[in-house]
Amino acid sequence: MDRNFFARNPVRVAEQLIGCKLVRRTGQGIIRVRITETEAYRGADDPASHAHRGPTPRNTLMFGTPGHLYVYLIYGLHHCLNIVAHPPGEPGAVLIRAAVAERGMEVIRSNRPGVADGRLMDGPGKLAKALGIDLSHNGFDLFAPSNDAITVEPSESRYVCATSGRIGIKAGLDLPWRFTGANKQIKNLD
Repeated sequence: MDRNFFARNPVRVAEQLIGCKLVRRTGQGIIRVRITETEAYRGADDPASHAHRGPTPRNTLMFGTPGHLYVYLIYGLHHCLNIVAHPPGEPGAVLIRAAVAERGMEVIRSNRPGVADGRLMDGPGKLAKALGIDLSHNGFDLFAPSNDAITVEPSESRYVCATSGRIGIKAGLDLPWRFTGANKQIKNLD
């Protein structure tokens, strides 16, 4: 996977991230999760997007180089992990909403103590906390030559995913830009 993967329409990127691996290397160990739910956010044509009204100090990354992390707080409590994704000249990002663990459950559990395994990463704030992602990761370049802390790996298989309207927003609810694996258990087509 390279930067060109993210230099496309974020709706397409969001769909194709289903089944991909997000790998986080920490001092406690390596976490590898399979992405099971995403949402795409575009620019002026997307009333739910942070980029809808143009660049601001908060959303400037959405207008920048694809393949950077865009991390922000919601409700002043929960971090949300996005990957900047857009074609040239347009803003956009993909919110990583949910994932399932493939490696590093001990680290994930230590980041979210007392939470049942099935609930560790079933929402964007939960996912960021489980991975140890916070505002210090905002602007992180997934493709920097020196990067080995956070990477995205392609899926080894093809997957079918369901689409629906995005959730947790007040505008643009009718846009089918939320992608999920069936019941979060991704159906393998191979």
